[in-house]
Order: sequence, then structure tokens, then C-alpha cells
Amino acid sequence: MNGMENRSGGELGAFLRSRRARLTPQDVGLPDTGRHRRVPGLRREELAQLAGVSVAYLTRLEQGHGPNVSAEVLDALARALRLTENEHAHLRRLARNRRNPDGPPSSHQVREPLRQLLTAMDSVPAYVTGPFLDLLAWNPMATALFGDWERLEPGHRNLARLVFLSDDHRGLFTGWNSLAADTVGALRLDAGCFPDHPRLSELVGELSAESAEFRALWARHDVKERGHGTRRLRHPAAGELLLAFESFRLADDADQCLTTFHTPPDAPNPDALRLLTPRPATL
Repeated sequence: MNGMENRSGGELGAFLRSRRARLTPQDVGLPDTGRHRRVPGLRREELAQLAGVSVAYLTRLEQGHGPNVSAEVLDALARALRLTENEHAHLRRLARNRRNPDGPPSSHQVREPLRQLLTAMDSVPAYVTGPFLDLLAWNPMATALFGDWERLEPGHRNLARLVFLSDDHRGLFTGWNSLAADTVGALRLDAGCFPDHPRLSELVGELSAESAEFRALWARHDVKERGHGTRRLRHPAAGELLLAFESFRLADDADQCLTTFHTPPDAPNPDALRLLTPRPATL
């Protein structure tokens, strides 16, 4: 499949190669030998030297044929490659899943008290996502802000699918490029947890076939999880919106995430979100 490895060993090797490719010898304190480089980035022998492993070992690891990887080696590779905290965690998950084939993600069932909480948040757009950014539950304010997800086929209720394949959803965001990169980075994190899951294969296959932008971002192997930040929207009813978002992993099910939106104090139009508040029915 284009842009996606079907085996967790392949994911591990591809991730290591992508992190090597973004570094130069100068980035990691190595001298520049002046030799011509056929491809950008660190050479395999340079990474092996920095991490304190043999070139043969690293070659087997990048080809998906290596032995089980110790935590010490993974930490050494992370330091040598200047990985972020999210990338380091992703590397550990990829290595773990090479040894232990993962099971299916947690249930897509949302607890009833959590659904009640969503309903009670009557002035705050909020939704719950599961593995692979599938949309599991949302409140009326999320519908008013993002559109009626209830009308979508169940298999199409997915944030990544909306970001890359829905013109209406894409048109809402003035900073779409940042949103797209964050979306793929979050999906890559799930790929580290469930690299061989059929749902992931189906979703990435569809997005790769339908979106050149997704293919390019997926090939970069960037991983990220943005727990908070801001989004700028251009809403047909409320106009220009600057919204802050917060995302919370559930304590009893880390595969589910609650995301909320609110207007920050410095927003240029602080009352715009109120225009979307559903009016109570009148008798």
C-alpha cells in the first residue's frame, strides 16, 4: 500500500529512516567530511556511532528483521536522533508492537455519563474521538459549529476523513495546513499503537488514494499530539472565529479523547460563538 507499511517492523524501520533523513552531521556534533551524500540526512553508520550500536544491528533494525530491542538501545537512538517526547514514545510503541502483535482497539462505546456531560455542555462545542480519530459522540454545539455528523455514514464519521475529503469541513478552517499536519501526526501515533489493524489500513488506504496532500504528510512519519492550541475558522453563520481547544485522554480508556472548544479572552470577536448556541424549543 502506498505510503503505509503493513507490518509493525516496517513501520519501525521507516520511522528510523525518516528521522535520520531530517538531520545533518552538524546537527548532532559530527564533523562534515565533505563527501558527497547521495541522500540527505545522517548516514546509517553515523547514527550507529552516535547510538553505540553496530551498523549491522541498525541495518537489521531498519529492515524490520532485527532482534528484540532493549529499552537502553531505544533511548540511545532517541537521544541520537534528537526525538521529541512524542516521537520517543512512538518509537517505544513501534518496538513493542514488533514483539507483541497488538489486539483490537478499545470499544467504540461511549459511557452514558460522558454523553450526559456532552449534553450538559450546552455552550461549548465538544466531541469524543476513539482510535484512528473516529468520531464517537458530540453535542449540539459541535453540530452547530462543524456540521451535522449524524447525517454521515457511520464509517465516514472520522476527523481525518473530514479534514482531507470534505470540502465543507476544509472550508471552515483558515489555517488548514496546520490542522492537516496535526491530524496526520495524531493518526501516526495510533499507527504506532495498532500498526496492523484493519481499520487503520482501510482508512489510510482511502486517504492515500484520494488525497495527494495526505500522502505527502503520511510519508513524512511525523508524530504529534496537540493537547491544546487554537484554531481559526470562517463560519457561514458566526463569521470569523478564533477558538481555543483542549483535549483530554479519558482516565479509564486512553484510546478515547474528549475535545472542547471555547473563545479565548483575546479573541477579536468574543461573542461570535454565542450566535451558534441552539435556541430552546418554544411551545
